[in-house]
Amino acid sequence: MPNNTTPSAPKYDVKIHSIRPEGSCKATASVNVYGDFAVRGIKIMEGSKGLFISMPSYRAGNGEYKDICFPCTKEAKAEFDKAVLGAYQQALTQGQTAAQKQESPAQQEQGQPVMGGI
Repeated sequence: MPNNTTPSAPKYDVKIHSIRPEGSCKATASVNVYGDFAVRGIKIMEGSKGLFISMPSYRAGNGEYKDICFPCTKEAKAEFDKAVLGAYQQALTQGQTAAQKQESPAQQEQGQPVMGGI
């Protein structure tokens, strides 16, 4: 662990951007690791086995896609993916809550009598 962090500090600070309900790319994200290293261009994708994380990549000369940056161990990848998917689920939940709050005042206004001025 880097010297500038404490055990209580979050390892990953995830920001979810551009949530898209349609298509295989469900959202994009950026992750700040320990406040020292940022990764942009992460995609939350939906595949045949469910959601997965796609790291920023480039197309190599042989046509294969290579990740530009990536977790180096299986454990680190699992932790990274869990942090990003957790933030995505939280963003979806917050979006649904915000949408419900926006609908509520409109529904309340419809049921109340209108007061006219003189």
